[in-house]
Amino acid sequence: MTEARATYAARMAIYLCHDEPDLYDHDAVVVACRPGAVALSRSAFHPGGGGQVSDIGSIEWTHGRVAVTHIEPDGEVWWHVLADPTAEPSGDVTVSIDAEHRLRVASLHTISHVLNAFVFDRFSGALVTGAQITGDGRGRMDFDLPAVDNDRLRALEAPINDVVSSGLAVSQMYVDATEAQQIEGLVRSMSVAPPPTPDGRLRLIDIDGLDRQACGGTHLSNTRQSRPIAITKIENKGRHNRRVRFQFAD
Repeated sequence: MTEARATYAARMAIYLCHDEPDLYDHDAVVVACRPGAVALSRSAFHPGGGGQVSDIGSIEWTHGRVAVTHIEPDGEVWWHVLADPTAEPSGDVTVSIDAEHRLRVASLHTISHVLNAFVFDRFSGALVTGAQITGDGRGRMDFDLPAVDNDRLRALEAPINDVVSSGLAVSQMYVDATEAQQIEGLVRSMSVAPPPTPDGRLRLIDIDGLDRQACGGTHLSNTRQSRPIAITKIENKGRHNRRVRFQFAD
C-alpha cells in the first residue's frame, strides 16, 4: 500500500461524519481513481450500510464540479461514484454533502430506532431481521414477530410521534465491542451489526430515556428535528417476519 493509501485507510477507519456530524463542506485530496469514481484523503460522506442509503453530494476541483451519486466501499477504500463517468477530479478538491438528503435519511434512521425501541419493549425483545432507509422519505423495518396482531403495530404511530414532538436528545458514545456483545439489547439485528472501530470499540446511539443500541448510521441530535411519520402498511413476510412501512406524514 502506498503512503497516500495508508494515510487514507487510517483516516477512513473512523467515519468523519460520526465525529463531525454537522460537517457538510470540506477540503480533500484525490488519492485514487478508477473510471467514474474517486477515493479521497478524507470524506464526510456516510457510505451507507445496514439498510441505509449513502450520502449524496458533489466534488469540485479546478476544472469542474461533478455530483456524487453514492459511495461504494471496497475493503479499505471508499469509492465516490460520479454522476458523470467521464469526469476526472484530481488534486485538491472541495467536498459538499447534500444537507437535505442527509436530514431526510438521518430523520428516518432516528425514527427507526424509536420504532425499534417500542417493538423491543412491547413484544418480548423482538429482534430486527431487516431494514431499509431510502432518500425519498420512506423506510421499512422487519421484525421477528411470528404471532402478533398487526393493529398493535399500527398503534405505535401515535407514541412514535409523541417522541418526535417531545424533543428527546440523541447522542453517541463508544463502548468496548466485546463487552457490548454481552449486554442484552445493545445489538438488536439478527443479521448485521455495525463494525467496531480499529481500537475495538462499538458506537452506541442513545435516545434519552428511551433507547440505547449499537448503530453505525446517521442520526439527528434531537427527535424534534424530524417531521411526524405515518405507519403506512404492515406486511407478513414469511412465517416469522412482519414488515412495518413508514414515511413522513407531511
